[in-house]
Amino acid sequence: MKTPKPPAAIPEIRPGQSLELLKELHILTRDGKLNQDTRRKLKQVYHLYQFIEPLLDGAETLVDHGAGKSYLGFILYDLYFKERASGEIVGIETRAELVEKSCELAARLGFPRMRFMACTVEDSLSSSELPETVDVVTALHACNTATDDAIRFALTRNARHIVLVPCCQAEVAASMRAKKNESLGKTPLSELWRHPIHTRELGSHLTNVLRCLLLESHGYDVTVTELVGWEHSMKNELIIASKRGNPRKNARERAEAILREFNIEELAPRFTY
Repeated sequence: MKTPKPPAAIPEIRPGQSLELLKELHILTRDGKLNQDTRRKLKQVYHLYQFIEPLLDGAETLVDHGAGKSYLGFILYDLYFKERASGEIVGIETRAELVEKSCELAARLGFPRMRFMACTVEDSLSSSELPETVDVVTALHACNTATDDAIRFALTRNARHIVLVPCCQAEVAASMRAKKNESLGKTPLSELWRHPIHTRELGSHLTNVLRCLLLESHGYDVTVTELVGWEHSMKNELIIASKRGNPRKNARERAEAILREFNIEELAPRFTY
């Protein structure tokens, strides 16, 4: 009787990756195969990883805010931290049930240097369970002001690198909407957000512009790029900030001028500290 051959390696998957993890992330089907949809998901995972991997050199602590099911943390651990002798990933998520599930999955996969905290960003700012400085902070699709909270955490903990994919930015648009009549009489630029759909789109864009200026005012070099093709997601703006130590001198002044021009100066505490 012939000895059965082991299953052939799936060429799209990198050697050493946890197949159980890929099944958990629905990148592999339950029978261990890829289909057209899961190939697309895998391509997106690798596309994101190629941006983050260069930032991990020498990183000992990566904190993932708004971690959800911690898919990003698990992928980064599996592809990078698993083969290293040191370094940990901390997932921060307010929903205790998701934290519990992530703890169970990490134990099942044998990922000992992953841990998870059920707390708010506000709690994490002063938590003694986290080091005073961290190397990398990530926040993917953290909704509305949760991205700003992650930025505040990163600045408080003097993070070397920050990776953000903002989502559902509503606060700036709400402020613009509340003062629309006043703005229409103040500046012709208000035509840019007179219609509701333009208010939403411009508010989202302004939010990320102000975030970039805030990071630059704290000494970060900022790169803004596209995460995936428009056909996959409209929430695909990737912001990468790396600490260089030389603040952009006019960044705070530019942010203050934008807030004045768009009649939303009440948001200055969020974007100009």
